[in-house]
Amino acid sequence: MISQLSEEDIVVVEIIQGNLKFIATSIYLDANKISTGLNKIENILPFAKGKGLLVTMDSNARSKSWHDVLTNRRGRLLEEFLISNRLRIVNEDSELTTFESNGHQQRRPNSSR
Repeated sequence: MISQLSEEDIVVVEIIQGNLKFIATSIYLDANKISTGLNKIENILPFAKGKGLLVTMDSNARSKSWHDVLTNRRGRLLEEFLISNRLRIVNEDSELTTFESNGHQQRRPNSSR
């Protein structure tokens, strides 16, 4: 675990298997503080330089880029961040939903929350 990058809403680890080294992180992006969350991801990027990077997240963002039925403001911000940092989305379309609420429109399969 990389403790200087890990905190309440983010865990960052370095995985080493033989000659393979990469950084893996799991992050929760608070629904009201997306900029703070994106800054946390940006702080990880230098640690991943020359290695692989896997970022998994609950983004509280909606985007057609990850197979949701719509793109909201948070989704656009996250899309711009990913593009500007040359990060790719790996998310498969599926008939299974990842989130459902009586108060909101049901999200499409595998939509990033």
